[in-house]
Amino acid sequence: MVSRKEVYLSTNLRDKSLQIWSELVERAQKEELVAALNEKLGDTGVIVVAHYAGLTVSDMTALRSQLREVGGSMQVAKNRLVKLALKDTDAEDLADLFSGPTCIMTSEDPVSAPKIAAKFAKDNDKLVLLGGAMGATILDQAGVNSLAALPSLDELRGKLVGLFQAPAGNVARVLNAPGGQLARVMAAKAASE
Repeated sequence: MVSRKEVYLSTNLRDKSLQIWSELVERAQKEELVAALNEKLGDTGVIVVAHYAGLTVSDMTALRSQLREVGGSMQVAKNRLVKLALKDTDAEDLADLFSGPTCIMTSEDPVSAPKIAAKFAKDNDKLVLLGGAMGATILDQAGVNSLAALPSLDELRGKLVGLFQAPAGNVARVLNAPGGQLARVMAAKAASE
């Protein structure tokens, strides 16, 4: 017959081994997360850091979907893990911004994520922009807002196409104008006779 003490020790040992196994699995998952974040933060065009305390789930979902529409993303992670992920990246100096409930918004286009974040923060005072990074350049809140005021890459491309098409249209009108005038003079001459 098994004594109560043996059952207790057996159960306690099993619980302890499950706890150690769980900690090892969590540690491996955290290491994977840090590696993925490091890769993402090292390869992105712009990073925006903001406090999101008080935002509802629907607000966060709306912000995420707006960012996704322009090719950006938003992630919430533990500050300690983000600080580890920032090591050996150009944005390593952003680590000081990570205290409290923070989120990271990224995009390849250096204007998209700041533009969406600034617009959302203007409409919703619970999202507070802290700063960001564009390559090796660390941005404060004013820097992020300055980036947000610039036209996006797609808008710039549209303006360039418009600029290239305008002179071609003007050239065509100038070349067609003398022929049109000649036709109008001939038509007037024919009408007067």
